[in-house]
Amino acid sequence: MIDLSGIFPPLTTTFDKEENLRTDKIRFNIQRLSRHDLSGFLILGSNGELVMLSHNEKVEAFHAAREAIEPGRLMLAGTGCESTRETIALTREAAKAEADAALVLNPFYYKGQLTHETLVKHFFAVAEASSIPVIIYNMPSNSGLDMGAETILAISEHPNIIGLKDSGGNLEKMEQVIRNAKPGFQVLAGSAGFLLAALKLGAVGGILALANIAPAQCIDIYRLYNEGQLEEAEVLQQKIIELNITVTRKWGVPALKEAMQHCGLYGGPSRKPLLPLTNEQKEIVFELMKDNQLCVN
Repeated sequence: MIDLSGIFPPLTTTFDKEENLRTDKIRFNIQRLSRHDLSGFLILGSNGELVMLSHNEKVEAFHAAREAIEPGRLMLAGTGCESTRETIALTREAAKAEADAALVLNPFYYKGQLTHETLVKHFFAVAEASSIPVIIYNMPSNSGLDMGAETILAISEHPNIIGLKDSGGNLEKMEQVIRNAKPGFQVLAGSAGFLLAALKLGAVGGILALANIAPAQCIDIYRLYNEGQLEEAEVLQQKIIELNITVTRKWGVPALKEAMQHCGLYGGPSRKPLLPLTNEQKEIVFELMKDNQLCVN
């Protein structure tokens, strides 16, 4: 069992102008963000454009991240693919790269056939084949499939499945999972927009896109909650909501990369068909960042 408590940025995957992978910039961003008291990093989550990369590029990214992540911080690796076979293969590559745990997004293309039983068997097969712990990843806004509490709880029964990253924001479902899951099962908020609410329900932390550009603020919400300073935590939570919606929900990965570039991190392009922000959109993002007194540098 590993302790998932704390704040984790889901790293972006860095490309040059021709959209070639830049592993040196992955390492650069990790080194810069490591100035903050982060519990670790997620490589190849949704913000890492997992679905845009070839298998070999994914493996390269895993190794680059591991090289840069300091001892004492966790490396979580996104390994969810459409087939069980491919997910197992990528999870094994993550283990070879010395990831501490695999974050597995559910398959979603054949939605009509992805029943409760199918999803449970898929996750059990991955967990059985994996030498590292598995974390369930529920991301309905991207996958179009929102796993219910019953399914998540059934999946969580496997001894090698240790937690859940839930980006759906359904707090009633999150509470049901936290209340009924096996002892030691750890739930992480998947968005800074409901971090404090999730912590109040019993979540142990968050994997938050906003932690790439506002790590101190995300860590402070987590810290203030744990110190019992709820009013201060609530003020900070409310302050970041608009920025979080704009950067991570409204305009997605291109907006996050633009914000990172503005902070002195490496942003760079996203892979097409994702398009860069317009100048008008950039100004809106930069103004919100100014209002929140960001950045990391």
